[in-house]
Amino acid sequence: FQDCVAVRLKPGELLRESLMQLVKEQGLSSAFVISCVGSLTQARLRYATSSDGSGTNPSELLQRHMEIVSLVGTISQGGQSCHLHICLSDEHGRAIGGHLLGDDIVYTTAEVVLGCHAGLVFTREPDPATAFDELVVTAAPALKPK
Repeated sequence: FQDCVAVRLKPGELLRESLMQLVKEQGLSSAFVISCVGSLTQARLRYATSSDGSGTNPSELLQRHMEIVSLVGTISQGGQSCHLHICLSDEHGRAIGGHLLGDDIVYTTAEVVLGCHAGLVFTREPDPATAFDELVVTAAPALKPK
């Protein structure tokens, strides 16, 4: 990768929304999470497709103090969309993870490092095979010399 941006989010800030806004403000075209440590008091997660054959993706709003054990994913050009997975642990070290939908409130801190490859552009487009907007990676337009 060719660039990185670091940020510390403070108590009460929204993790997912703040990262998308940061990507927009920085004009990043292909952001990805390198590292994230911190804690949340609330997060809405979506889990894998239900095994009951219904094809639904159950979600849950977690409301308690949780450590961020892992955060991975991509944020599209200009912060227009993202695909983030998070793993959180409770006060007993039990972990839960899934697709981070939002409603994620920072408890003490969230120290995040994002990477970006200037030669790539990330966008998301509907994929009929999955019924979700999926990552599309293209080459960034070449800059014309002045």
